[in-house]
Amino acid sequence: MLKVLKNLKQSFWNVVIVVILLVVQAYADLKLPDYTSRIVNTGIQASGIENAVPKIISKEQMEMLLELTDEDDIILDNYMINGSVLTVNQEETIKKYLGENANPEVESIYILENLKKEQETEFSKIIATPLTKASIILTQKDFNEMPEEQKALALEKIDSQVSQMQDSIKEQTATQVVKQLYTNLGIDVNKIQNNYIMVEGLEMLGVAVISAISAILIMLYSAKIAAKLGKTLREKVFNKVLKFTRKELVEFSTASLITRSTNDIQQIQMMIAMLFRTVVYAPIMGTVGFVKVLKYSQNTMTWIVGVAITAIVIIAGTLFLIAIPKFKILQTLIDKLNLVSRELLTGLPVIRAFNKEKYEEKRFDKANTDLMKTNIFVNRTMSMMMPVLMFIMNSVMILIIWSGGHAVNNGIVQVGDLMAFIQYMMHIMISFLVISSIAITLPRASISAKRINEILDTEISIKDPSKTKAFDKKKKGLVEFKNVSFRYPDADTEILSDINFTAEPGKTTAIIGSTGSGKSTIINLIPRFYDVTGGEVKVDGVNIKEVNQFDLRNLIGFVPQKGILFSGTIESNIKYANDKMSDNQMRKAASIAQATDFINEKEKKYKSEISQGGSNVSGGQRQRLSIARAIAKDPEIFIFDDSFSALDFKTDLALRTALKEKTENKTVIVVAQRINTIMNADKIIVLEEGKVVGDGTHEELLKNNETYKQIALSQLSEEELSREGG
Repeated sequence: MLKVLKNLKQSFWNVVIVVILLVVQAYADLKLPDYTSRIVNTGIQASGIENAVPKIISKEQMEMLLELTDEDDIILDNYMINGSVLTVNQEETIKKYLGENANPEVESIYILENLKKEQETEFSKIIATPLTKASIILTQKDFNEMPEEQKALALEKIDSQVSQMQDSIKEQTATQVVKQLYTNLGIDVNKIQNNYIMVEGLEMLGVAVISAISAILIMLYSAKIAAKLGKTLREKVFNKVLKFTRKELVEFSTASLITRSTNDIQQIQMMIAMLFRTVVYAPIMGTVGFVKVLKYSQNTMTWIVGVAITAIVIIAGTLFLIAIPKFKILQTLIDKLNLVSRELLTGLPVIRAFNKEKYEEKRFDKANTDLMKTNIFVNRTMSMMMPVLMFIMNSVMILIIWSGGHAVNNGIVQVGDLMAFIQYMMHIMISFLVISSIAITLPRASISAKRINEILDTEISIKDPSKTKAFDKKKKGLVEFKNVSFRYPDADTEILSDINFTAEPGKTTAIIGSTGSGKSTIINLIPRFYDVTGGEVKVDGVNIKEVNQFDLRNLIGFVPQKGILFSGTIESNIKYANDKMSDNQMRKAASIAQATDFINEKEKKYKSEISQGGSNVSGGQRQRLSIARAIAKDPEIFIFDDSFSALDFKTDLALRTALKEKTENKTVIVVAQRINTIMNADKIIVLEEGKVVGDGTHEELLKNNETYKQIALSQLSEEELSREGG
């Protein structure tokens, strides 16, 4: 998988942007529960009063507080009485709470010093104690009428009661007292509350918008990164497959290569789209969410987090272990289905001719059913994950509400804190769900990545040498076989042995022999489709193993046994070697290949469409267009691998006659089954069981070579042979 991920370097800046956006989104999402907590606790329950510190307090109220605390010096140090020189901020505080027309010189009030946030938090804990005592005293209507001794006993009892309270309870109670103090001063508490909720609400909305925009951009850039990676991998796989020899193609099979280039890369793309959220977003949300949960739980609900995470890990791990072995089988079954489908489509005429439709239907049905059953098993297994995890999530919510409800009732936790706790727990659960969801795509993507790497890491059996030689211009077009032997990869016996012959420019060299004698194998060695296992093949006086493959094949016009055309037009197929070729050169090549007649019969002529594989033209037309393609290239060496077999005798003769003029100074190598095609060749090589058993002209071989004579007699009578020879 890491090898595949290295290709992300092409999208480096997009990856950086996604990571930054994920951090931004995580930060924004983690801020939202804090806003919820503050809006509920402070905005709603405390009427916008943020802590137990009165920003402004009357002289009488201050005196009452000082009687209820031993830390009166600390409290007075943080306030300034009206008559003193006030700062601008303190004057603004008076106007904020008492109105624009308030006169600081007249009001007998204390104004809070300009404290920093952390100083105000510490001061809140100090002043909360006397304020809480004051709240209890205010509930006792006859307190001021008590005798001094009884009042002292009541104060001792209140001190004891307050000292047993938790700080959070004292601050909550003190906040309500501050609200009452403001009301007594005529301050509009509703305005304070509305302003607080409005400010916090707008900030919360802004953070939510940032989170939403980040999420949209993350999806956009993740899709671009995944698409770019898919494109890169497809290019690399395609370019590597183009270098494959037939040995590598046999090892992988065409169906498997198609699956790897499409389905496997698609699996990796899907995984990449989720990867960043799993690697960046989920850990941030889980870790910070856990820290926040500890803050808001007041150690009363922390155990719920451990239960939830343990349950998720057990469920996800179990499903992961069950499903992962099936993913490899799944990709193999897709290979098999592609193979069967490809054989059915390409072999359709044969299937119909032998009435084997039912048999092939059963074969396809078996491959399809096997894939379906494995898919169903995997999907059923993984589909269990979400309901089970949702059940765990909802159960955890019930536990939180049950436990949190008791904590709220006992005054340990505030309602807003409980709501924030639930939200942070949701973040933790969702982060684990995201991590668990990767269990669905990661195993399959990992197997797909392994299959892609198998292609990319495959050692090509035919490679260019580190130092290449140049062709000898004095031996232009010369092809030499010297003591050549060859065996196919993993074969036990040699297909060719001790092959020696020379094909010279300006002459036609033909190769003939019975089926399986090695004719096509010999010509496949010239462009290095295979490498010889013994001896050497020379082109232009240089061993073909010592030259660049591109340069070698650039000298050759190759026409395969089966005429292969590509989807496009007749023009694009003839101009395949050079799309900038002139139309005149194209028409001349088509004329020599005897293709002009049927091309001109078509409505769009050279612009006529050719379907995939040339299925909309006949076998003979395919061969003529393949020959025209090779002629249009104008190479030094022409190789025809039984390329005239689908032509009638008249067309064959006309084509060879026209071709002779075109190839006057070229080397022509022809593999043929028909004597008529090669009897005028300058040299005929006769093969039998992979060995050269004769060479010479048609007349010479008829006289001196029994193998050639038997082949000739199997096609023509002695009278016809003598007439053709004469």
